Amino acid sequence: MTTERVLVTGATGFTGGHLCERLARDGHSIRAVARQPDNCSDLRRWGVEVVPGDLRDPASLEKAIQGVDVVYHIAALFRPENVSRKDMWETNVQGTRNILDASVKAGVRRFIHCSTVGVHGDIKNPPGNEETPYGPGDYYQESKTEGERVAMQYAADGRLPVVVFRPGGIYGPGDLRFLKLFKGIKKRGFVMLGSGEVAYQMVYIDDLIDGILRCGTHEKAVGNVYILTGDTPVTLNRLVEVIAEALSVSAPRLHVPVTPVYVAGFILELLCKPFGIHPPLYRRRVDFFRKTRSFDISKAKNELGFRPQTELKTGVTLTAAWYTKNNLL
Repeated sequence: MTTERVLVTGATGFTGGHLCERLARDGHSIRAVARQPDNCSDLRRWGVEVVPGDLRDPASLEKAIQGVDVVYHIAALFRPENVSRKDMWETNVQGTRNILDASVKAGVRRFIHCSTVGVHGDIKNPPGNEETPYGPGDYYQESKTEGERVAMQYAADGRLPVVVFRPGGIYGPGDLRFLKLFKGIKKRGFVMLGSGEVAYQMVYIDDLIDGILRCGTHEKAVGNVYILTGDTPVTLNRLVEVIAEALSVSAPRLHVPVTPVYVAGFILELLCKPFGIHPPLYRRRVDFFRKTRSFDISKAKNELGFRPQTELKTGVTLTAAWYTKNNLL
């Protein structure tokens, strides 16, 4: 395997960290951009060179990217509450433009941009694919949609060889986004909103990393967009059953109507926003129970050889074991 000089943004996060670990095992020379480089002991243990940098600071990016062959742009501002649309745009759109410009100046050979299946919003005619129209439903998804458009424009203009991937719901050992769901089921406090028959499609972290690396190495990938997620969607009811089984508890059976909860979330957001406090309930979380996330990954399979290997039951069991080992449940 040919080794490359690789730059990873978002390396301190879940996906970026796993990507760095895999690249290190494969023998690549890795540089990671971090706003707080002193807090990166895991990265350094894998032999990653950690340099200071911020997506909002073009000068820091130009310095960090010198001598790099390939950029994996994973970093994004991901929906913390009470973050404004302006904050999202500065990082996820202008920040993407900044790292693209730095890559052009440095003569980078390939730029892999992390988007999200969330750019499609609710899939009205499932399964969705790469040609499904954009339909972002919140500030985060809007900013990721625009960031993806910016990246693809650089490819269309011939300024940079760009590949975009859209991951599904990413889970696995080390992930904290799904911790609340696992914990609620473990403590028997989980309540299903709506019927639970909404489709959801997840991707185990090891499978996602394999797909990302294929985006970074496959000849056909340049100039294309790929959805990278698991092979088969499941209903939320089935997902909850699998998690409950992994946690050795009975699956929750209580269902409540989703619309009143969604309205309550809207009201709480309005009441809490002037005080700068986190609402106990907000619409984005309710959307998990309302919006279909079902995708066809044929393009990634046919063009990249992408083959998710981890069955949902296996991945959930490994994730639950990690949560238990780290006393998070």
